[in-house]
Amino acid sequence: MAFSANLNVMMKTARRAGRGLLKDFGEVENLQVSAKGPGDFVSRADRTAEALIREALMQARPTYGFLGEEDGEVAGEDPTRRWIVDPLDGTSNYLHGLPHWAISIALEHKGEVVSGVIYDPVKDELFFAEKGQGAWMNDRRMRVSGRTRMIECLFATGLPFGGRDDLPETLQDLARLLPATAGVRRWGSAALDLAYVAAGRYDGFWERRLHAWDIAAGLVIVREAGGFVDALTPGENPLESGTVICGAAGVFDSFAAAVRG
Repeated sequence: MAFSANLNVMMKTARRAGRGLLKDFGEVENLQVSAKGPGDFVSRADRTAEALIREALMQARPTYGFLGEEDGEVAGEDPTRRWIVDPLDGTSNYLHGLPHWAISIALEHKGEVVSGVIYDPVKDELFFAEKGQGAWMNDRRMRVSGRTRMIECLFATGLPFGGRDDLPETLQDLARLLPATAGVRRWGSAALDLAYVAAGRYDGFWERRLHAWDIAAGLVIVREAGGFVDALTPGENPLESGTVICGAAGVFDSFAAAVRG
């Protein structure tokens, strides 16, 4: 496998940040946690990871812009390229000692995500893709599932937590989907939900109220694995709309019709 210098930098950086997060995860009770909003916490480990990732990426490509969850956006000398980073997707899982969280790093070029890396340090699973080069998990090529019947399919989503007002919409989604499928999972990491669709573990994923850093890397990984990706409003850009629906080609139309009502 021959990948670009940019992707190699992204993978190396994700693994390095993962080592630090994994070390702190072993002492999760001792993390210094400050409230960032209802149901949404930020840890010292989160901030440290973003600082490490930003420093490594900017050192490698000093002219690129940077968009991160913790520090916001920094414009680069090169207006066409931007890193989009979530240093710890699944923070609530992390803080509760649940081993399901990841680092997400994407590279955007002229408004399109062209490379993505999602790294799960606990399981040592590195999901990655470049536009036109396919999608991979460690050294194995990934493809979305081949299922075509909704009743055999497993889907993933996020559920609204305290302080959010989109619970009624989500409950309506679930009322339409649950009777027609093999089940719906809510594991608490949008990045890994997308990676799992690409790997064929889930047949589809949808969610509202997302940020660009939650999904940027996953979008290119799902597409390169043969999946379909859209916003909940057809034709919108998921990075701008904050909504996403994606799935295997064989069930995407049925799945999207059920979610969109």
